[in-house]
Amino acid sequence: MERVDLTHTFTADMPVYPGDPKSTLIQISSIAKDGFTDHLLTTPMHVGTHMDAPLHMIEGGKTIDAIELDRFFGPGVLLDARNKLSVDRDILDNITVPKGAFILVYTGQDAKWNKDSYFYGYPLITEAFGTRAVELGVHAVGVDTPSVDEPPFATHKALLGKGVLVIEHMTNLGTLVNKKFDVIALPPKLTTDGATVRVIAQTLS
Repeated sequence: MERVDLTHTFTADMPVYPGDPKSTLIQISSIAKDGFTDHLLTTPMHVGTHMDAPLHMIEGGKTIDAIELDRFFGPGVLLDARNKLSVDRDILDNITVPKGAFILVYTGQDAKWNKDSYFYGYPLITEAFGTRAVELGVHAVGVDTPSVDEPPFATHKALLGKGVLVIEHMTNLGTLVNKKFDVIALPPKLTTDGATVRVIAQTLS
């Protein structure tokens, strides 16, 4: 068994979606001066590796703290979408997707993390894919790209409107090719429309 961290390290200089405010992470006390160390974090909810709750796109949708605990755990299904211009529902044909699964879409875009090109030219997830994922009863769809789609966010709405969580800015998905694995994705308990999340894959073979 191996555990793989699918989460980018949260730093103050990490890239943010063009136009979004940056996070700040500063040390506000030190052992030498104060006898203890402390840091102050200010951040939007949709930076770094993060999870979207339904409220992010759905009026009256659930906040992160209202999500049932069992939805943060599930079997993983890796979809290899490298070199695709878009990720449509046909990629889900002829594969087994267990109910409650985490579908992770591997594009390789995370190799461009901390580069301006990271936010451009990545494949988008179609609304039809989102509708099919809902039909399959999955817990979440995760991507190693900045977003599953673009305005008007039809895919976000197809997923979040049916309670399927969205995880963006993932990394290390390539290490899971041809492996069976489970996923643990735990966000802090916040009354917000999304939150940073630590995502771990636990390989089974």
